Amino acid sequence: MTTIVGNENLRDLWNELSASRGDHLFLTCEDRAGHRRSFTYGEFDRLVNRTANFLRSAGVKKGDNVAIQLYNSPEYVSATFALAKIGAAAVPINMQLVFDECAFQFDRCAIRTVICEPDCQGYYFPAAAPPCPNNTSGERRVYPMERVLVCHSGGEGLVAGAVDFDAGVDACSEVLDERCDLDGQDTAMIIFTSGTTSCPKGVEITHANMLFAGHYGDWQCALGPGDRMLTTMPAFHSNFQLAALMPVLTAGASLVVLEKYSARNFWRQVREHGATAIQLVAMMARTLMMQPHDAAEREHCVRSVQYYLPIADEEKEAFEQRFAVRLQNCYGATESICWALTDLPFGPRRWPSVGRAGLGYEVEILDEAGGAVTPGTVGEIAVKGVPGVSLMKGYYGDAEATARTVNGEGWYLSGDKGYRDEEGWFYFVDRKCNMIKRGGENVSATEVEDVLSMHPAVAECAVIGVDDPVRDQAVKAFVVLHEGHTAAIEEITHFAACRLADFKVPTIMEIVERLPHTSVGKVEKKLLCALD
Repeated sequence: MTTIVGNENLRDLWNELSASRGDHLFLTCEDRAGHRRSFTYGEFDRLVNRTANFLRSAGVKKGDNVAIQLYNSPEYVSATFALAKIGAAAVPINMQLVFDECAFQFDRCAIRTVICEPDCQGYYFPAAAPPCPNNTSGERRVYPMERVLVCHSGGEGLVAGAVDFDAGVDACSEVLDERCDLDGQDTAMIIFTSGTTSCPKGVEITHANMLFAGHYGDWQCALGPGDRMLTTMPAFHSNFQLAALMPVLTAGASLVVLEKYSARNFWRQVREHGATAIQLVAMMARTLMMQPHDAAEREHCVRSVQYYLPIADEEKEAFEQRFAVRLQNCYGATESICWALTDLPFGPRRWPSVGRAGLGYEVEILDEAGGAVTPGTVGEIAVKGVPGVSLMKGYYGDAEATARTVNGEGWYLSGDKGYRDEEGWFYFVDRKCNMIKRGGENVSATEVEDVLSMHPAVAECAVIGVDDPVRDQAVKAFVVLHEGHTAAIEEITHFAACRLADFKVPTIMEIVERLPHTSVGKVEKKLLCALD
């Protein structure tokens, strides 16, 4: 099927941008200390070429998967596109993951090269100092990575075996040394996403997927060359890669990347950078409302506020009134590439609707048998697009999981519940079974339960999401101990914290005598939610 992206690739896009937008501002990055670095399109394309040449000289080949374990920075973006130019794929690593979580992704993608921060060296070298913060009980486990390219070191603190990434890039030519054959269906990125199972799955994203995301985002946010998109989303997340970075590139606009969100500073940064488009999640909206009023806070250039799923009506109205903006609600997943349901860029909206089906998508509500339901009936949200363009190529190395998630008729089965009205406006009702949304991160309840069950005193456990006034949901665990065993909540929490990223660790825990079960022996989580 011929689509709007044809068979173009990301190298083609950069060639065009360098020629037509070379002197236009592309990127400004502001770190957590307030220091800023800026690049035009021409300057950044030359940085990408130097990075591509260095990676090839370091041994990275077409078809390789390379992990990027960095905080938001220009180097994160340049490494992503450098890999694309040489036919390799970037595998963004969540900076909060602990050792076992990282090792799972490295193994699944056969990763032999990582580009990382200096404080990540402990994952790979026993001699790294300071000690890796996520080894348990002082155990010195390291991953046998062949190439560890350390970024942002300033040439200091490198352990034996690590390579200075920045120095290597600086020494390379600004002209791409070699040009391999590229295809729009080549994999450019693998983003791991938590599902209802304990093991996250790698969503395979093609060059065409990324280009489509760019054009779609330009329509969704009415983005043009004169716009300036500001984001605090972490670069390992699809919100950054597909909903901010790519729309800026395909529009030839400007991107402002903040290394870390600060509620105290965010709205000042929005105004200082002249942002015309921003991204928000519920936690950001709520914490911004907690800040002292500023007489100039309504004096800004923001036209588009891309927002992910509803907050309470009164919260939404208060936020829009205070900051003189209009929230654009939407719904999607990494698997659907874009926010397949979205408010229109202009015209009527129907809060708390998450919008209508966007350009290039069909969206339907299905019953348990896979049939479409009537308006007003709750069912599963299903999205139809083109695999490798407007839907993911698949789950990397997992054909069975791909087949379960995208059915034979081409529908992506989200597992989320919703309904639509007579006019085609969709409404989100509930998240996937066993899925918890915490501060913009997806947490698999099954994954947390599997870790808690490893504790020798735990006989059975169940994890649910409970309402949190700031972060959407908190992670709550109900734990049953083996007969004759004792364990403090603090002990079990510490056990989990040694094996899970911070955002997955239960912040609320109850030790109970028993859990409610269904007739077939499964934990009845609806009863646990009702008790909370």
